Amino acid sequence: MTITHEPQTDQDLGVRVKTVADAAYQIRMGVLEQGEAQGEGYVGQALGAADLFAAVYADQLRYRPAEPDWADRDRFLLSIGHYALGLYATLAEAGVIPREELATYASDGSRLPMSAMSSYTPGVEISGGSLGHGLGLGVGMALGLRQQGRTDQKVFVMFSDGELDEGSVWEAAMSANHFKLGNLIAVVDMNGLQADGRTADVLHNEPQEERWASFGWHTQRVDGNDVAAVLAAFDAAIEEAQAAGGTGRPHIIIADTRLGKGVPMLETREKLHFMKIAAEEWGPCKDQLTAGYAGKDV
Repeated sequence: MTITHEPQTDQDLGVRVKTVADAAYQIRMGVLEQGEAQGEGYVGQALGAADLFAAVYADQLRYRPAEPDWADRDRFLLSIGHYALGLYATLAEAGVIPREELATYASDGSRLPMSAMSSYTPGVEISGGSLGHGLGLGVGMALGLRQQGRTDQKVFVMFSDGELDEGSVWEAAMSANHFKLGNLIAVVDMNGLQADGRTADVLHNEPQEERWASFGWHTQRVDGNDVAAVLAAFDAAIEEAQAAGGTGRPHIIIADTRLGKGVPMLETREKLHFMKIAAEEWGPCKDQLTAGYAGKDV
């Protein structure tokens, strides 16, 4: 029997919030398991974005775990290739890849390279690593689906605030509005840090809400670690998209997140972009994560 995961938007909000929060816990634990396998990685970003990954896969996306290339699926594109730990943990939680495979992260011969690649991993739609291109690819996919008459299929794209430095992002933003891609939903992870330092210091890019609105996008800004707020933003985007028949404004959710979210000892670490974590620290990291979810029935 083929199992199809359907969007959960018709369910009770409280049930949805709990389902997504439970998934986010499992995703965060999976991120730590992968990081421990190598002793390093882009752990902070994946922990911070876990609630966003969970909201998309546990609540919004239509897909078949055993059939990742199913033609009628919604698409999720991860533009930020180095957030791969988060995507792999999400795919494991969704049943697309085995959970035990996370231990092979970034190892020789693994299907889980440090930067996500579509040719390696089931369920990965695009190859990341060269930043700033995911939104453009999403525009092409959304337009292609519409031209095929697949107006009920959605394209989700996640990219980072660092990618907002790239001109290709804004070219894609103009194109999405020009073609009225109401079936395109973008999520930008605003964690405030990139390789060269604080995002605001590298290239000032605020106010984001006004900029995207001026490009004709349906724009919302939320706390990206508040599951209820994230789901409300997705609901508003989907409601407008359905009302417009998939040909209205494209949608963007600007999500402010905290690097290392869920593990206090990592949230306050000085060097957060790429973490090297000592072997004896992984156990306490997992303990802190579990303690933070204690009493929440995860």
